[in-house]
Amino acid sequence: MSSLILWGLLWEFVGQIELTFFLPPLSAIFSTLMEIGGTKPFIKALQETAHAFSIGTLSAILIGVPTGILMGKSRLIDELLLPWVNLFLSAPLTALVPVLMVLFGFGLKAIIITTTLFAIWIIVLNSRAGVMQINQSLVEMSRSFGASPLAAFTKIYFWAALPEILGGVRIGFIRAVKGVIIGQLLISIVGFGSLFELYASNFLMSHFWAVLIVLFALSFVIAEFLAYLERRVEYYAARR
Repeated sequence: MSSLILWGLLWEFVGQIELTFFLPPLSAIFSTLMEIGGTKPFIKALQETAHAFSIGTLSAILIGVPTGILMGKSRLIDELLLPWVNLFLSAPLTALVPVLMVLFGFGLKAIIITTTLFAIWIIVLNSRAGVMQINQSLVEMSRSFGASPLAAFTKIYFWAALPEILGGVRIGFIRAVKGVIIGQLLISIVGFGSLFELYASNFLMSHFWAVLIVLFALSFVIAEFLAYLERRVEYYAARR
């Protein structure tokens, strides 16, 4: 909090002395945010961005967590998928946006897929890492008691790997924010992407920064909430 206050005061000072046109005072930005925060265009943009973000991140979690657990359990699946996961994690995914536009059009579907692609790979890798650190005695115990693969999956692997899974989900959420904004800027100018385009083209920098601060604040709150959940389940890691 002290760091945020310090940088906020520095931002306000730079804005007040009008060092650059692109950095208005922080007080003016918050004043602009109060003006546009209740308007219909802003609320509509927030709803469109939240809709695409929610579906994209949920898809990444529902696909990425089971895939990562299967990779951690099976050496064959791991050798088949790991090179591709590492490739997409390190590749510039923005370059794939034109391909997604050709395959899925210029609508919401392409934006959701872009969001999912940004988030899913780190979730897969963290889930895989969590499973590979599980104490084998837990797995042997489940087998000796006759646990089915589904029961072992839901009662052993998932819970024992939960700290790493939550870590991957937290980073995946942050990457998904970038994915949804890139999708709304490059694929279909909707949501916050349309506001960024409108304000930047008209040099309304206070409006531009107001929307950006809202986006940063939402990302920060989500990340901190997931970090809190990580701390709450840390005892699983000690009992593995």
